[in-house]
Amino acid sequence: MKKVLTGICLMMSITLAQAQEYKLVWEDNFDSQALNTKIWTAENNAKGGGNAEMQYYTPKNISFEKHENGESTLVLNATKGRYKNRPASSARINTRGKLTIKYGKVEVRVHVPKTANGLWPAFWMMGDDYAEVGWPRCGEIDIVEMGNVNGIKNGTQDRYFNGACHWGESFNGGKYPNFGMDATSPYSMQEGFHLFTLIWTPDSINMYLDKDKYPDAKPYFKLGIKGDGSANHPSRYFHKPFHLIANLAVGGHFTGLGSPSKKALWVSARNKNFRQITALPQDGSPAKMYIDYVRIYQNGTPGEELNVNH
Repeated sequence: MKKVLTGICLMMSITLAQAQEYKLVWEDNFDSQALNTKIWTAENNAKGGGNAEMQYYTPKNISFEKHENGESTLVLNATKGRYKNRPASSARINTRGKLTIKYGKVEVRVHVPKTANGLWPAFWMMGDDYAEVGWPRCGEIDIVEMGNVNGIKNGTQDRYFNGACHWGESFNGGKYPNFGMDATSPYSMQEGFHLFTLIWTPDSINMYLDKDKYPDAKPYFKLGIKGDGSANHPSRYFHKPFHLIANLAVGGHFTGLGSPSKKALWVSARNKNFRQITALPQDGSPAKMYIDYVRIYQNGTPGEELNVNH
């Protein structure tokens, strides 16, 4: 009888291990030298998400380049110089309504530019019901952001980064629920490519730096999302499909160098804060955020979803 029970326990442990193993279910390696518009939308606006950013997002600032191993990378270019009603232009892409995920592992391998002072590269996610319920009720998962004003102040701009989540029933004058965790890497994150990983389960959201090199690394961000789904509790907002977003912002409150107002129709190049944005080359050449690949893995977790436009 003991032998039979041992065999059953062994089979159960193997089955559990197999269920927890993540398998690649979608990827974009940006090999085609053109943005896959069945998946990605290149934004064309000066909205900046109400963050007092100073750039105009345009598809013209998207390009493709070969990197160190000869493979293609997507490039988001931020450039100084008047573009429509803004003193700078850049790029932002999203998969809203085209690719969404609920639970799983998301990897992005990215090389961010020098951010001091005034650049704000980010890779993040937002609830795909944004148009229906608005922000922050849709929920937001920031996998990585760099360029925060605190990094500028303490001289660790190239190593200082964060992950965050935002949610809530309403903006409430900025008093909505949110949770962020800052981290300082022991090495520069603005030299070469680095891997950022989100592991999202029904119980928690965890984020990791360079897990390919350091598989036992502890998460730089973690948030429990299990609960009864009551208003303003994270369990209400992070159990639904989210889409992906990548952007390179110029200025904004995050950097400490915001535009005159969140809804400014015109931002002058003579604006005091814009003149302090030193990360943009003065000769008009671009600051570049390179994205090598984005990959999604899932493991059969109950309730997980992957919705892809074909």
